[in-house]
Amino acid sequence: MQFYKAPVEDIKFLLRDFLELSNKKSFLNKLDLEIDDLEAILNEAAKLCEETLLPLNQSGDQEGCKYEKGQVFAPKGFKEAYKIFSNNGWQGIKVNQKYGGQNLPYFMNMILDEMISSSNMSFGLYPGLTANAIDAIEKNANEKLKNLYLPKLASGEWSGTMNLTEPQCGTDLGLSKTMAVPQNDGSFHITGTKIFITCGEHDLTENIIHLVLARTPNAPEGIKGISLFLVPKFIPNEDGSLNDRNKLECGSIEKKLGINASPTCVMHYNDAKGWLVGDINKGMKAMFIMMNGARLFVGIQGLGISEIAYQSALNYSKERLQGRSQNSKNTADPILVHPEIRKNLLHIKCLNEGIRALMLWVGYQFDLINYSDDKKIVQKAENIISLMTPILKSFSSDVGCNSSNTAVQIYGGHGYIKDHGIEQFVRDSRIAPIYEGTNGIQALDLIGRKFNMDNGILLDNFFSLINDYLKDLSKNKKLIDFVNKFNNSFEDLINVTEHIKSIDKVNLNEINGPAVEYLELISYVSIGFVWLQMMEISFEKNIENESDFFKSKIATGSYYFNKILPKTSFLKDNIISGATNYNEYNDKFFETGFNL
Repeated sequence: MQFYKAPVEDIKFLLRDFLELSNKKSFLNKLDLEIDDLEAILNEAAKLCEETLLPLNQSGDQEGCKYEKGQVFAPKGFKEAYKIFSNNGWQGIKVNQKYGGQNLPYFMNMILDEMISSSNMSFGLYPGLTANAIDAIEKNANEKLKNLYLPKLASGEWSGTMNLTEPQCGTDLGLSKTMAVPQNDGSFHITGTKIFITCGEHDLTENIIHLVLARTPNAPEGIKGISLFLVPKFIPNEDGSLNDRNKLECGSIEKKLGINASPTCVMHYNDAKGWLVGDINKGMKAMFIMMNGARLFVGIQGLGISEIAYQSALNYSKERLQGRSQNSKNTADPILVHPEIRKNLLHIKCLNEGIRALMLWVGYQFDLINYSDDKKIVQKAENIISLMTPILKSFSSDVGCNSSNTAVQIYGGHGYIKDHGIEQFVRDSRIAPIYEGTNGIQALDLIGRKFNMDNGILLDNFFSLINDYLKDLSKNKKLIDFVNKFNNSFEDLINVTEHIKSIDKVNLNEINGPAVEYLELISYVSIGFVWLQMMEISFEKNIENESDFFKSKIATGSYYFNKILPKTSFLKDNIISGATNYNEYNDKFFETGFNL
């Protein structure tokens, strides 16, 4: 059975104590909010996910979406659930009030996304893509487009998509062939085919707003000639009412491994009417706003699927009787008594809680950018977001896959069959390391671009932030063992960073070779950084008000420092040993069937 209860208490701890929102009155006052308001919203989000979305998760996967003559129909119950979702204002949770949104903090949308991803990952893709489309339109479109489209998107009446990939190009968008021909009325005619378009066609909303990358005639070659266009399924009148259907259609939907309750579409545009978003030939700049939001969203999906995998496996391990614990006189004990089961569950738990803290810390940086008047604070926040986006997208999505596989292992044979719905987590989670830029691409982005950005300022600022925090912990006796372990791993990261900097820049293969390992190493250190903060808070709070919550935090954090963080030593050795073992491997040796 799929089992999920939203981790509301853990989130409240992160908001009140980790982010210290109780002490940041000025930030919440600007939004006319109290911490109690946020917690009340959390409770309602949990209710939505547990009572409305979770019951549709397994049935939606089994039924899947249906394609009929260009139309796509979501599984039974999804349309009704989406209506509940939109009618209660969840789509516009972080959208500016002038466009009909709730104007809540950015991190509140991230919390909602986690809960939805746990309870029904497929469902979450419909509003998730819409939220990212809203961001791109709000930050790049002209006022006319914003006033016409954003209120309908924020209300959930309309939904949004992003159209990047074509049959001949995915990561390398400079190869895009979709054309946009200017018209006398200021619009463009869009012609081309896009593939892998999530929720490109469905019956949940009356209109679908596509953000499409295309190139205009005589545009520069490659990525410098790409522009972004807003292309609606139905062309709206100035009052928002719908007029003619646009010249676009869904050619088919993909038959997929997972996320079967969300359609992945082939979209054909044949002189479809569209409008420029942002400046001509600056489409990638505009689209990156949506793409980076989507990458964080994918990281949240990894966390969400890892959380429900953990809870389901824990629930099963308390009920399944197999074997006996040492000195037990029972015929059989719950499998939770066995060391291997406990180890696997703890591994998932401490990563989930660490990633959640890191994710909300990054989400809070968006709110600092939006509401802080201090330019230095804003710049630091932008640097953190830029550095952490590929880390959270990649590491968290990998954790989602690993946790799902571990859950199946804990269930044993019952995990492998479909009845319990556990194998669905494996299938659903597997897309996350692939879409929105594969994890390998994210690692290359980190080591090839973020690593050297502005003379290495992103890493320098992050390292300085850690060092400043460690100075304040030097006299905390309760934390000294954890601080020492963290320092060892932090030193691994610094040494590896300096090693990579020392490699001759002409030898790109030697630099790019350890990119994945470097991303993994900095991920473990980043999670260790937030775990240190949570441990400090928990020790202090447990003295004031001894509780199982803080005892659990301390015990879980201890596992992270003792059993997981030391992996950085292996990663350091792996990276420093160099990439020659595979870069200089003879191509013909990849073949099989050599004669003796």
